[in-house]
Amino acid sequence: KTQLIDYSDIDNLKITEIGSARYLHDGGWDASKRYFLVAANNSNKIAVIDAKDRTRTALIDVGKIPHLGDETIALIGTDPKKYKQYAFKQVAQLKGQGGGNL
Repeated sequence: KTQLIDYSDIDNLKITEIGSARYLHDGGWDASKRYFLVAANNSNKIAVIDAKDRTRTALIDVGKIPHLGDETIALIGTDPKKYKQYAFKQVAQLKGQGGGNL
């Protein structure tokens, strides 16, 4: 699960629990800062959390997600208004030069 915590009133925190996937590991914001994408290592999924609506928008099946990477980068569309056909789908995969230190 993923938890969103609203700190706008520090004396009355609002905590929202959102079902995602098992084995959550690393995550980050998309360019709009609305969607948080978090990888679930052993589930081979990426959960997309809509921070504005406080809901899970998608659970995307992706390739294996080992800790240092499998030398690939998954490109995922995150603009449902402008590119609806690509929203929250893996649209491409880039091959890297090798795993190891970043």
